[in-house]
Amino acid sequence: MKGDSPTRNRLFRLLAPALILGGCAGSLFKTQVAPPTLYLLSAARAAPAAAATADPVTVTGVAATSGTELMANLAVLRPLVRAGLDTDRIAALYPDRRLDYFADARWSAPLDEVIQGLAVSFFQSRAGLRNVSADATAFASAYWLEIDVTDFQAEYTVARPGGNPGGSPPTVHVHLLARIGSSGERRVIARFEADARQPATENRMGAIVAAYEGAADQALLQLAAGCSAALASETSSPQ
Repeated sequence: MKGDSPTRNRLFRLLAPALILGGCAGSLFKTQVAPPTLYLLSAARAAPAAAATADPVTVTGVAATSGTELMANLAVLRPLVRAGLDTDRIAALYPDRRLDYFADARWSAPLDEVIQGLAVSFFQSRAGLRNVSADATAFASAYWLEIDVTDFQAEYTVARPGGNPGGSPPTVHVHLLARIGSSGERRVIARFEADARQPATENRMGAIVAAYEGAADQALLQLAAGCSAALASETSSPQ
């Protein structure tokens, strides 16, 4: 144009390639990868008396009684999760002890939050307690429960060459260590553990997640029985 100065023309020539490249890059870097599928675990609900039918658990320091209605408040602290499992990714363990994660699949939250939510929900219906809450209200509760998550993975026993899982479905393994204590006296009342294994019916994600849910329910049922036993012994003892 007649009114354009040499400076303006030079500026346009410098900026034009950048503008064109920027437009191309914008389309190139738009991801077409589908987001991962999120899986939500839900605790099985039942009458509080069901805790009395749980598998035997080892409870250190208390008599093994459970299924009693207890007027006690319990705070479930944020669980401590073993390294490698402290993520929202869904873990798989192969025969060579190689820990990996299922592609395009995630838990609905990091595993510590998942286990805490499951424990609170499960104990509210199974442990026969007056009130069960998360650690946000720990100081308002007379007792606290802390859980260590040492196993929470789908374990394959057969692998194809190259490390890919074989046709056989995995078995989900859940192993939890627990401590229950008194908030007022800041002491540990009892320690117990739970171990559960649940085979998946098929080697596909939906069936594997169902096995995770089944194993978690079994383990939490054992913890609920141990917790009830510990608190029954504690509340019945002379203060």
